[in-house]
Formats: sequence, structure tokens, C-alpha cells
Amino acid sequence: MTASTTPPVFSLHQGSLPLLISIPHLGTQIPADIAATMTPVARRTDDCDWHLDRLYEFAKRMGASVLAPRYARYVIDLNRPPDGANLYPGQDTTGLLPVDTFDKEPLYLDGHLPDDAEVGRRRDQYWTPYHTALKGELAALKAKHGKVLLWEAHSIRSHVPRFFEGRLPDFNFGTSNGASAVAGLGDELAAMVERHGGYTAIANGRFKGGYITREYGQPAQGVHAVQLELSQITYMEEHMPYAYDEKLAAKIEPLMEALVTTALERAKAA
Repeated sequence: MTASTTPPVFSLHQGSLPLLISIPHLGTQIPADIAATMTPVARRTDDCDWHLDRLYEFAKRMGASVLAPRYARYVIDLNRPPDGANLYPGQDTTGLLPVDTFDKEPLYLDGHLPDDAEVGRRRDQYWTPYHTALKGELAALKAKHGKVLLWEAHSIRSHVPRFFEGRLPDFNFGTSNGASAVAGLGDELAAMVERHGGYTAIANGRFKGGYITREYGQPAQGVHAVQLELSQITYMEEHMPYAYDEKLAAKIEPLMEALVTTALERAKAA
């Protein structure tokens, strides 16, 4: 189904399992009025979590609900706190309304940085509807099933010197240091990847889970949240035109399905 917001700022497919796949950085569109204030670099939306709707098609077939935005993270970052607080104190990161790319290229033309009023406008128009839908779907699934797994789907280039040194592990699981999901789940998923072979993995390393994982993962209340920051080199071309690699994706998809299935079963049994 498509959300009833006008114009639609997200899509919500409702499934039958107690499983919600949230893909908050999937969007690529930038409204014309915002794009007019931005640099040509911004309009490429380089820092999108490319093709994750396609990669996670298996989850929809499984019966998962899938929530995804229409607009790019350059419009507003749905995985940041509404007050823009840094989730990784002392570390460089991009904010609620990013002003530069992962490579520190400016997103806005001179004199066009968003002011506080514009931040509030975008929060009301784009951030709040997504989170309202997320909370609503989690509540509906929990009411129906008793427990629910929120799987935060993310991806990033394998080399981003701004955020980490060297090459990022292929699978980066985040459970807010164990606080957002059943105990040990992040380490269990990382171990599954290592046993599978061919990929590297870590739990609660550089990426411990963003705002959504930390805010909504409440295992004591029956909501378990896991973030997977997947290295894009495992399924796509990391540079323009950011093409999907069918062979790489086909190789990784069975492992992805096994990981999601395991996390769901652990959440249901908790």
C-alpha cells in the first residue's frame, strides 16, 4: 500500500510477519524548491543507500512490512534525532539536515544554508510522517503478534575516510551495544557471516545503530531492533552510475535471508 500523505513522502508495504524492514536512506528525490538552493553535487544524491529495496525483495516475499522514504537524506536525515544531536559524540558525522557530502563537498550554494525555520518545516513535512508511520506499523505488528523485529536496512561505500579508516567490514551489525535487541543477537549474526565465509562482519563497531535503532529498539517491551550497515561493494558498483550487480546480489541474498530469519526467530523467542 502507499501512504496516504499528500504528496506521499514514504511508501509502506504491510506484510504478515512480525517484521518491519525500515530503509530510511533509500530515497533519491529532492523537491524542486530545495534543489534550487543546492549544488550540482547534491543533486547526484551520492550518499543514498542504493538499491536496498531491490536487495531486500526477499523480505517482502517472506511476509515482511517494508517502509521506505521517497526523498533523499540530503532533504532530511530520517535516522537522526529530531533535535539534531550527534549520536557519536566526538566523531565526525552528518546531521539532521546535512550540509555536506560524505566526502565533505558542500550541498548548498553560498548563502543558502537552511535556517532554523527551514529545519522545522522539513522536520514537519518529511521526518515526522515517516516516524509516525514507523511507530504505527510497529504498534500494529506488536498488537497482532506480541513481539516484533525492526530491521534497519542501510548501506555505505566500503571506503569513506571521513567516518572510518581503511575498508569497512562487509556486514556491520548494530544493536546499540546490546540494548536494542535480545542479548547477544548482534554477535550471533556476525558469527553467522563469518561461518558462511567470503564476507567479513562485526557487531557494534563503528556503526552501533542510529536514532531509529536506539529509539525504537525496546526489547523489554517486545520490540527488537537491529541495524545492518552493509558495505555496498558486496552487491553493487560503488561509483557512478551506482549500478546494481545482479551476480553479487544473487550471491549475498541467501545469506541476507538467513540473517533476517535468524533475527526474527530470536526476537520471537525472547
